Amino acid sequence: MDQPVYSVLTQRLAERIADIIRRDGLAVGHRLKEMDLCHALGVSRSPIRKALQLLQTSGIVKSESQKGFQVARAPEPFETFTSTQEGLDEDALYLQIARDRLSGILAVELTESEIMARYGLARLQVQRIFNRMAREQLIDRKAGRGWAFRPWLDSVESHRESYRFRMILEPAAILEPGYQVNVAELKKCRREQEALLAGGIEKATHEQLYLAGVHLHETIAAGSNNRLILEALRKVNQLRRIVEYGTQLDKQRLHRQCEEHLTLIDLLLKGERMEASHFLRAHLGGANITKLGE
Repeated sequence: MDQPVYSVLTQRLAERIADIIRRDGLAVGHRLKEMDLCHALGVSRSPIRKALQLLQTSGIVKSESQKGFQVARAPEPFETFTSTQEGLDEDALYLQIARDRLSGILAVELTESEIMARYGLARLQVQRIFNRMAREQLIDRKAGRGWAFRPWLDSVESHRESYRFRMILEPAAILEPGYQVNVAELKKCRREQEALLAGGIEKATHEQLYLAGVHLHETIAAGSNNRLILEALRKVNQLRRIVEYGTQLDKQRLHRQCEEHLTLIDLLLKGERMEASHFLRAHLGGANITKLGE
């Protein structure tokens, strides 16, 4: 019997659910509630159910009558579920379209027909890529016809400014009077960084690498209990997303980044906030230089 063919969306959602299982340390037998996953991933129940069915074929979850889906085994670090060449091709096309927008080749506003003609794609392929970009808040469907890219950090200088902003914001968040370390969430972040160092860097997708870093930095900012700090960081992270995808090819830099993340986590867990604040500023400054140059 032929194996079912899963859409690129289903494969991406399966990866995100596997990340949740691993990051949260969900035990074998833990029941996965579809509505909780819907809220966490911002999609409806139908695609969540298909993603769970894909995970079932990989042995990560199982389904029992009256019990729904349950964890069957721990996912491997940064395990992926791209079951078709189409999924691999669309990842490359997604990045190419984003980079062409960054370089000014593509206009802010465009139509599906224009993208079909430029890249030799079928309409369904373009719609899948645009729908993924919309979920990641990079593009919006226009009220009439066509699509419009949201503002990004579309130059080296603007990206450098984002790091300068983060060097002001994030270290200050740690020194807020009401700062509270979220021990449980930081331990999840530690597991993610350790998994990256244990071979995950070579296997993780661009999105998984980006999300692991964002998870840590936003967890740290959330400890400030200052909603404006956290929202400001989230906005900057969204603006820099595509540029970050393009800087994740330097494996040596990624190893060093993960090691620094672990040092930062240890400082926070030991309650050494002043040291953590200074270390975070140096970490962001170093990332600014190694990614973008002085």
